[in-house]
Amino acid sequence: MPKIVTLTLNPALDKGTRAKNVAPERKLRCGEPTFEPGGGGVNVATAVHRLGGDTVAGWTSGGFVGKLFGSLLDEKNLPHHPIQIAGTTRENFAVFEESSEQQFRFCLPGARLSEEEIQSCVDWLQSIDPVPEFLVLSGSLPPDSDDRLYARMAEAVASSCRVVVDTSGPPLRKAVDGSIFMIKPNIRELGQMVDRSIEDDDEIHEVARSLIEEGGIEVVLTSLGSGGAVLTTAEIRERIPAPTVKIRSKIGAGDSTVAGVVLALARGQSVPEAARFGIAAGAAAVMTEGTELCRRKDTENLYRRIIADGS
Repeated sequence: MPKIVTLTLNPALDKGTRAKNVAPERKLRCGEPTFEPGGGGVNVATAVHRLGGDTVAGWTSGGFVGKLFGSLLDEKNLPHHPIQIAGTTRENFAVFEESSEQQFRFCLPGARLSEEEIQSCVDWLQSIDPVPEFLVLSGSLPPDSDDRLYARMAEAVASSCRVVVDTSGPPLRKAVDGSIFMIKPNIRELGQMVDRSIEDDDEIHEVARSLIEEGGIEVVLTSLGSGGAVLTTAEIRERIPAPTVKIRSKIGAGDSTVAGVVLALARGQSVPEAARFGIAAGAAAVMTEGTELCRRKDTENLYRRIIADGS
């Protein structure tokens, strides 16, 4: 079993296309569509795979969309484990407007999970042998889910497994009540965890340190988008700038960042080194169009640039 396992409770088939203009009440003639299996954990596993790492992606599969989703993962040669559900795997849709070079993203809610289906996810996590070094729980929860659902999944694995959570809102708040190795909020999501706005690096560090001291979190990597990230642990506080790149699409940048961090840690790198590799992967992702994630060559080149710049 690979060292890195991901679980996606609300995966999405990401459809993408291009149009000259996006306007209401008219037929929009679009370009050739693309289809990518997506959703937080699936994206993380895909990025790990593209970066040369070994991983297994667990995901909830339902209906004809689930069948197409699985076949696309097979085409990528990505090891995966579909967990069958009665509902249909959701779809997302993104349109790149050529006239403005802006992207419009439409996200559907997904299928509700029954208690039996949730227990199937728990059972799969508990059946993994040997216990993975990392479990990544990433993405939105299905509609009407208990906010503690990620916390429940984290509790299902052995204490030797380091759990990484990348979500937002109440599910993130509830997840950190347990023993979580790392979270990767953006500055808005970090503020939501403590019901206050955060204005600068000092406040980011203050809030992140309070979360580390109060709970079981060891690492908080606060994403600042093109500004890089702030890394906080019990011993470390530093701002890591992101390299400047041409932005083609921001889809998947956060998932690529998580993938880079976890893969680097699994390879034995330190937390600061892993954070830099993750930021390189996130920057590499925005260089690709549509829903495509980071490329290995781009990521490695950007990582070398970050190291050379001394950041």
